[in-house]
Amino acid sequence: MTEHRGQASRLLPFESFPSSAWALVKDLPIIFAGLALFYGLVSLTHYWTETVNTAAEIQLQPWALPRYALFSLARLTAAYVVSLVFTLVYAYVAAHNARAERILIPMLDTLQSIPVLSFLPSVMISMVALFPTRQLGPELGSILLIFTGQVWNMTFSVYSSMKSIPREMQEATQIYRLSWWQRFTQLELPYSAIGLVWNSMMSVAGGWFFLMPCEMFVLGKRDLRLPGLGSYLQTAANAGDTRAILWGVFAMVMVIVLMDQLIWRPVIAWSEKFKFETVEAAQAPRSPILTMLRHSRVVSRLTRAALDPGREAITLFFARRRAAHPIDDGRGGARRWLGWAAGLAAVGGLLYGVVKMSVMVTAITRLELHGIFIGAGATFLRVELTLVLAALWTIPVGVYVGLRPNVAAFVQPVAQIAASVPATALFPIVLLMLIRVGGGMGIAAIVLLLLGTQWYLLFNVIAGAMAIPTDLKEVCDIYHLGTVQRWRKLLLPGIFPYLLTGLVTASGGAWNASIVAEYFHFNKQTISTTGLGATISAATDSGNDPLLLGATIMMVAMVVTINRLLWRRLYGLAQTRYKLES
Repeated sequence: MTEHRGQASRLLPFESFPSSAWALVKDLPIIFAGLALFYGLVSLTHYWTETVNTAAEIQLQPWALPRYALFSLARLTAAYVVSLVFTLVYAYVAAHNARAERILIPMLDTLQSIPVLSFLPSVMISMVALFPTRQLGPELGSILLIFTGQVWNMTFSVYSSMKSIPREMQEATQIYRLSWWQRFTQLELPYSAIGLVWNSMMSVAGGWFFLMPCEMFVLGKRDLRLPGLGSYLQTAANAGDTRAILWGVFAMVMVIVLMDQLIWRPVIAWSEKFKFETVEAAQAPRSPILTMLRHSRVVSRLTRAALDPGREAITLFFARRRAAHPIDDGRGGARRWLGWAAGLAAVGGLLYGVVKMSVMVTAITRLELHGIFIGAGATFLRVELTLVLAALWTIPVGVYVGLRPNVAAFVQPVAQIAASVPATALFPIVLLMLIRVGGGMGIAAIVLLLLGTQWYLLFNVIAGAMAIPTDLKEVCDIYHLGTVQRWRKLLLPGIFPYLLTGLVTASGGAWNASIVAEYFHFNKQTISTTGLGATISAATDSGNDPLLLGATIMMVAMVVTINRLLWRRLYGLAQTRYKLES
């Protein structure tokens, strides 16, 4: 009797808790996270509404890093939200409107090939003009600059996924007469989820990559500095403070690791349920954070109180509009006229821009024009060689990782950290090593392009391998297919749409990065090699606007030509021959 009483006394502190109180204790991490998020939003709101200060003094002491990390993380998060909204709208229109698709997809190729800093003057001047007395103006400008470095591969991924949805699944939505909203939320968005998640990780890594020039830059005679990890690292580099650089890199890596554990790993495990298969995977990604969220009473009550009613209201709204659609409300003509007016205005603005650019381009000399063509050929060869080198290692490694969730759980954060560290920070070391072994700037440029673009391929190949249905892999095991047959019959066809998305975004990223890779300031010297990127950078340094415009037009023309002759045909192949059908 005494023994039982002693056991009961030992269990009393836990078993005496009511179930609701114990559930509250388990929800404390979520509650504290919500309070911390609220405090961060209040702090950011207070900072962004302060009087404008574009020349903030950057403190290089380690104690300033948490505050700078908060500001940088807020800019990256805001840029990602804008990127996600843009991605879903742009990809949906391009995938469902053939006439718009012929314009939007080449435009997407063109936009992703334009360097981030090329958007700097117009974006920053516009935002500062909108909010001339508040810090919100330059902050919005920085967010939009980060957006231009994040959004393109996400958009390509969702567009590619929507175009490769199996035909019988599309027919099922027609049979059940789903509205466009129901089709989007119940078929298209879930089918695109895995690729979108992995490309989102790559986009955020790209945001970290471009953080330094997006937080600290020169605009005319003004030196703009926004407090953040990027400006901290740039200030430390300018001062030659190695200790501060190491502290800044350490802080950035810690933030990336925390994001991986608290955000990306739960999202990857959650997106696994959207895999198109009939057999459950033997090994599925797991996340303790996701398990905690699924068993949380706080999250459950918030979902029932806010998300579920909102989702039902939106679904009902579009269902009613679909039911009322056959009735002519007299507004169809007005909408058509409005569309024609908007189109004419766009054409008029385009023609005006073409005339202005034509006048400016006439100032280019014959020698400069010859240099543009030679440079375009050199950069084209570097970009293509970079893609081949990247594909040689990312395809086998990405497939190996994607087929093994336990390996992916380890490789994914390591790859994200490696992709987030700015390659330009490593470039002086790479350049010195190549000079010592006899390599020149031409080889160094290829190395820098590879460091900046190979991750687009790796993340997409991993996503493609993870999306291969388990039942197809089991069929290969049943028929005892060898390695070569397995690659020919399953792996390469299965990852092809994702691989294509990675190649397109890596190609655009390589053209973008050529401006840094081919023209570099090091130890008070300018080191360059023949290339279109070097031509653009040199024209920017010298203020030669006609040459800058001509070289930019050449880069855009080459990207669009490659898109029409190569990528568009491969996209058609992915949508027909390599579409997953049941």
